[in-house]
Amino acid sequence: MKVIIVDDEKAMHLILKRMLAKVPDIEIMGSFLETAAAFTYLAEHEVDLIFVDISMPRESGLEFAERLRGSGRQTKIVFVTSHKEYALAAFDVYAFDYIVKPVLQERLHITVQRVSAQIRVERVVEGMPERESNDVQFNGLGGIEIQSARGMKTKWRSRKSAELFGYLLIHKGRLVSRARLIEDIFGEMPQKNAEVYLNTTVYQLRKLLGVYGLKESLHTDSNHYALILNDIRVDLLSFEEGCRRMAIIDEANIEQAMELEQLYMGDLFGDHVFTWAWSEVERLSLMYTSLTQRLCAALLNRGEINAAIRLLMKLLSRNELDEESLMLLMRALAVQKNKEALTRNYLKFTETLHKEINTLPSFETAILYEQLLLELE
Repeated sequence: MKVIIVDDEKAMHLILKRMLAKVPDIEIMGSFLETAAAFTYLAEHEVDLIFVDISMPRESGLEFAERLRGSGRQTKIVFVTSHKEYALAAFDVYAFDYIVKPVLQERLHITVQRVSAQIRVERVVEGMPERESNDVQFNGLGGIEIQSARGMKTKWRSRKSAELFGYLLIHKGRLVSRARLIEDIFGEMPQKNAEVYLNTTVYQLRKLLGVYGLKESLHTDSNHYALILNDIRVDLLSFEEGCRRMAIIDEANIEQAMELEQLYMGDLFGDHVFTWAWSEVERLSLMYTSLTQRLCAALLNRGEINAAIRLLMKLLSRNELDEESLMLLMRALAVQKNKEALTRNYLKFTETLHKEINTLPSFETAILYEQLLLELE
């Protein structure tokens, strides 16, 4: 078990090291006199257990633990302190244990055994599948996830690690500078904090990718980062490529177009809202709308009216002011001779248009509506 010690008293470092040396399977990776140095170390190294004092200069052990949890790290923390009154506050930051000085060897041994047992259980539950790159897919449509053929669900260690994954994903393997990442993802933080959080987030993402056998797919150097997407299926890239190949949808490719429409599980990143992604969200959404409208026109030509209506209602639920989809829907309802539904949808669209942007349907749409009504007389 890998351990670090954080205490502003050097004497405590010596005491804990001497006592931990008597406990089997303990490897002391470092000892730190202040939390800042420990936090920097943890950004680049994996540790199982942290012994930390509560009363520390500059930043208390409680504040350090809270910052650690805020960064997504779930490393086991044991507070070693002279102050009994901090016990409740310690467990508020998910401390594993709380030991009051002077530390007794037996008490320390029991705590380490409990930590070791808990870690063994967690590792069994998580599992570590061997790499099967062809069975892994990166998904960004409708959410952010790494999909495994074994059914593993993505467990993001923090919101920022999911955001970093999404950011690198839409750059499609291209190198992104460290400065740009900090500006776009951590721009609200002071520069020093942003750099530390970036290091932590990269560590978290690399560790998660390792669970899928894809640790090396995260490229890093001193100033750049990238996701290497070789041999990995990416839903949004497949969707984009499919849309480009289907500028025209007809009998030859209508089945593939229907499969492509199903691939679009939702807008880019789903409920995750990132300001740097707005333009990509809009671009892919427009691409989906255009594809689906072409598909609906092909379905109408094929006589599959119900399938076309279902997709057109889906488009209008996404955008109530989508006039082109409304026109296709009116044509489909006219083919079904459903005058009531045709009128209802047109009037609803007119009302929404007036309410939202204080205007009326275009001349083309109004004329089409009148013509279709006449044909149904």
